[in-house]
Amino acid sequence: MTEFLLGAGIGWAAGLTPGPLHTLIMVTSIRRGFRAGASVALAPPIADLPVVPIALFLVGSMSDGIVRMLSFGGGLFVIWLGVITVRSAGRGEDADTRAGSDLAKGIVTNLLSPHPWLFWLTVGGPILVTAWTANPARGLAFLAGFYGLLVGTKIVVAWLASHGRRLAGTPWYARLVAASGMLLFGMGAFLVRDALVG
Repeated sequence: MTEFLLGAGIGWAAGLTPGPLHTLIMVTSIRRGFRAGASVALAPPIADLPVVPIALFLVGSMSDGIVRMLSFGGGLFVIWLGVITVRSAGRGEDADTRAGSDLAKGIVTNLLSPHPWLFWLTVGGPILVTAWTANPARGLAFLAGFYGLLVGTKIVVAWLASHGRRLAGTPWYARLVAASGMLLFGMGAFLVRDALVG
């Protein structure tokens, strides 16, 4: 249950965090409607298919000390993401939306973004390896929580953005983004504490 909640918390915050994919979802939804934006939101679990095994192979072949150091660094990275997310709350973004499959654009955007690679090498990989080693069901619970809330939150963002250009700039949306940044900060602090305590 702890792994599911940890994954869900990180997934929820990541789903609201501004970035290339988030921008693409919003712009696609505003310009072409909810279904187009929602299809972009489905990209992370597909794009991560090559990313996760590579990260797990690298993390799984490391000693416990190195994994703890990566987890510590990952916690600092998540704290940094939280800080920049809070600072970016309320700012509008734009992105180029070329013709082609919305899902394919989402996959390419996600693969080319450093965030998934950094996340799985420094945060997600160590958590998943530790959870899976203890019990594979705990590793699956982390993945279910993470991807369930990551994709679910991005689909909600697509729905909100598709219902009006003004919605993305409303004060409550800015507060929601700020809250996601604070959640990221808290998750990062939790990971740093875990790495230090072992």
